[in-house]
Parts: sequence; structure tokens; C-alpha cells
Amino acid sequence: MKQIDYYFSLLSGFAYLAGDRLEKIAVKHDATINYKPYDIMAMFEALGAQKPADRPEGRKVYRTQELTRLSKKTGLPLKLNAQFWPTNAAPASYAIIAAVNAGGGDVAAVITSLNHAMWADDKNIADDAVITEALKAGGFDPQLSMTGMLQGAETYARNLEEGLAAGIFGSPFYIVKDSDERFWGQNSLEDLDLHLAGKI
Repeated sequence: MKQIDYYFSLLSGFAYLAGDRLEKIAVKHDATINYKPYDIMAMFEALGAQKPADRPEGRKVYRTQELTRLSKKTGLPLKLNAQFWPTNAAPASYAIIAAVNAGGGDVAAVITSLNHAMWADDKNIADDAVITEALKAGGFDPQLSMTGMLQGAETYARNLEEGLAAGIFGSPFYIVKDSDERFWGQNSLEDLDLHLAGKI
């Protein structure tokens, strides 16, 4: 079975606007997804890259326009000036990791709930209530946000280390494990689909 390492940050509007396309591609090709949330701000620092707030004005304008276009194309609501962006994504990421480890639920639904909370509903994904709601949406025990915290913190840091070693430099980032083919950005999902089909 093919495996896709999915490196992402909840702070990435582009990861949010990918919607459920990765999951649909995985089902289509009988592939498994290894969800790997990581600290994107720490990644910028490790790579010596500019954080969004420090980028040139032209790039900021382009980001705004691109996110707006993608929101219209995908039909996913997006608040460009989300009240709680950026926030501390670590607690919510720990919860995702705990859900992955627990199994028996829908991890993608947890991620979708958290993304929608921040990018559409102006909620703070660092709040326990928002995290609890997301875990419930995925069919998980909401206590996972507490019981899985230590392991979540360790895995969150390890995901960044592994991602950097694998060559990631943004979010969303997809790596097909058996071929080491890498795909950056939600706009590369079509190519990921074609690659898994053996066409490119």
C-alpha cells in the first residue's frame, strides 16, 4: 500500500483550502496518509526564511489575492484577517497527533473542524473548547487533548525534524514514501494524483 507523508500546519490557509482533496486521492489509489502537523514558524527560523509578516509587500498582496481566488474556486469560506491568526497551533496539533495514535475515528474530520474554526468562524484553535469540539467531530474522546499531550509534544517536534530532513519548506507538503516524490502546495494535488496513477 502506498503511503503519503502529509506535513502541514494549521496556520496555513493553503492547507485549509486543500479541503478533503488529499483524502479523496488517497481513497482513489488505496493509499494511506500519515498526518504530520508541525511548527511552521520554527520551520521558517530553521531555514532562515521570512515569516509571513516580514515578507515584502508585493508578496503579501499576492498571498491575499491567491487565498481569495482559492476560496472562491473551492467554495470554502475564508476570513483573510482571521482574528486569531497566527495563534499557538501546538495544543490543537497535539490533539491531532493523539487522535492519530488513538485510532478508531476520523482524523481528517478533526483537522477540518480545527481549520474551519480558525479560518471561517474566527475561533481560537488554542482554546480547549475548540479542540474538544474538533475531537468530538472526529468521533474521538475529547480527553485525548489532555492524555496525549506529552506524546503529542514529542511527536510535534519530531515531525518538524523529520520534515526538514525530508526537504519540506512550506505547508501543505506531500511526500510519497516509496518514490520520495515531493509535492508542495494545494495546487500540486493534481500532480500527486497523476503520480499515484503512474502517469507522471
